[in-house]
Amino acid sequence: MTWKTRVATPADEPVLRDITREAFGRQYEVDYLDSLRAEPTAWIPELAYVATSDDQPITYALLTHAAIGSTPVLSLGPVAVLPAYQQQGAGDAVVRAVLRLAPQYDVPAVVVLGHADYYPRFGFRPATGFGIRHPKHDGPHLMALAVGDRVVPAGLLTYPVED
Repeated sequence: MTWKTRVATPADEPVLRDITREAFGRQYEVDYLDSLRAEPTAWIPELAYVATSDDQPITYALLTHAAIGSTPVLSLGPVAVLPAYQQQGAGDAVVRAVLRLAPQYDVPAVVVLGHADYYPRFGFRPATGFGIRHPKHDGPHLMALAVGDRVVPAGLLTYPVED
């Protein structure tokens, strides 16, 4: 199936909250999404993307600001898919759509904290292999992806909004 992707609109905000709650099964990720949206040093409205079915958002992915040391990078996530649409390629479509935009932001890397079996399909590799560390999230779930032919920096990963 081919999924339509587009930038999320302010009218999509309640739907994205619902998708998040259904996908993760708890409020924690919804609150994190809300905190990202409320933080101007993190939120990039044009990098919040949805994939739709019958013009209704069924999944989303977003890129926000982060840093490795003093180097700005982008952070992928949350990424959420309504359970009824999981394993059908909608999540892949929206992640690929938003990652295609990363080179426009003159950053060397995108980081993600997520499923170690899912994100390598997009080129993500364990962050420790790049020398990236985070006090709470070291391990196989923290991954990084070089943007174009840029060099992924080493150092401490920080987010404007910590979970």
